[in-house]
Amino acid sequence: MPIPLTLGVPHRPDPNALVHGLLLPICSDSVELNAAPRGAEYGPPVVRASTLLATTDTADLGRIVVHLDIDPDELRASRTGGYEVVRFDVDAPAEHLADALALRLPSPLVVFPVFDAIDVAETAEAVVFAHRTPGISVADTPRRIADVLAVVSHADVGLVARADTGDDVLAILAATVASLRGDDISAALAAPNVAALRALIPEAAEAVREVLLGIEIADAVAARARLVEVGLIASWTSTT
Repeated sequence: MPIPLTLGVPHRPDPNALVHGLLLPICSDSVELNAAPRGAEYGPPVVRASTLLATTDTADLGRIVVHLDIDPDELRASRTGGYEVVRFDVDAPAEHLADALALRLPSPLVVFPVFDAIDVAETAEAVVFAHRTPGISVADTPRRIADVLAVVSHADVGLVARADTGDDVLAILAATVASLRGDDISAALAAPNVAALRALIPEAAEAVREVLLGIEIADAVAARARLVEVGLIASWTSTT
């Protein structure tokens, strides 16, 4: 059943509710991790587990998302800097999906299935049934994104997306809104209604963010600038 998301109110208390903590900067090395942007619209940076192995045991990395590119046991056994893992994520080709879903970790796990030649909805349902969060790239096909959103919009595990640009961020935000409203997801991906996104009241924004937990993106600063440009972030807000 579509969820009504109210639009068009003249004022809302939090104009940035839709994008608070939305952008998760992908950091390719420890230098980028240390320089990761901070601010209201940025969530924890995403860093490979293998990169953590190279950090000193005195480093304080704060809250991070760990991309598992090595065996988790290897990370557990290493002497690395201090950090709080908000989430783990892992890429899972079809032949490794069962192993990924069986991982036992101290923080929530996002599983990015490789959807080639497998049933997308069935795979998303398997991830949800395992109490994991599905992940998908905005560069994937509209049909696959729609199938995944159709599953997660009626579950309580949410979705994490990967994007390349600020326009990708707008597209997946609009697609998430469309999935909750019962609208055409493919059309929302192709032509996001930014005015409608700006008009969401806080309760509606919260409903969207309960589904779309975050967006991993390498150039998070440029994506934020795009959100400022279209009015989803007030131009006077600061960031570091």
